[in-house]
Amino acid sequence: MKKTILRQLFVLPLLVAVMAALHACGSANKVRPPPAPFTTIYVLTPGASATIGPAGAGGMAGVAQAAPLVRLERVNDSRCRAGSVCVWAGYISFSFTLQQADGTVSSFVLSDNMPNGVATVQRAGLTFTLAGYEPKALPAKTEAPPDYRVSLKVSNINPP
Repeated sequence: MKKTILRQLFVLPLLVAVMAALHACGSANKVRPPPAPFTTIYVLTPGASATIGPAGAGGMAGVAQAAPLVRLERVNDSRCRAGSVCVWAGYISFSFTLQQADGTVSSFVLSDNMPNGVATVQRAGLTFTLAGYEPKALPAKTEAPPDYRVSLKVSNINPP
C-alpha cells in the first residue's frame, strides 16, 4: 500500500509535467493565420504621423504587437505659382518614412506627376498609394505656402 502511494506521488506529477511539455511543443509550432485584410486612408500634414492598423495583427493571443508608423516628412512642391514666369511646370512629391515595430526605418517618395515618380509603393507587406492632396491649386507667388493635407491609402492587400 505504501509503495502504491509513493508511486502515485512520483508518477502523477511526472505525467503532468510531460503532458504540459507536449502541449507547449504543439502550441509553439502552430501556424498563425495571416492578419485580416484592411485598407485605410490616413490624412497627414507635414511632420504628422499615423499608426498603421489594425494593431496586434499577427501577434500572440492576448499580446498586442506594436504597429508600424508612417510619417509625412515633407512636401516637395516645385510647381509654378500663379503669377510667376517659369521655364517648366514643376511637380509635387511627398516624402514619407515607415518605422517598423522592430525599429527599422525605410523611406519612400510618392508623386502623381513627378518624372519617374510613382503613386504606389510596397514596403514590409503593405501597399502605400497617394490618394490625393490639398490644396490642388497653388497660391500666388506673394502668398505664403499652403498648409498641405495628403491622403495616403494604406493596405495589406497586394494589388493584382
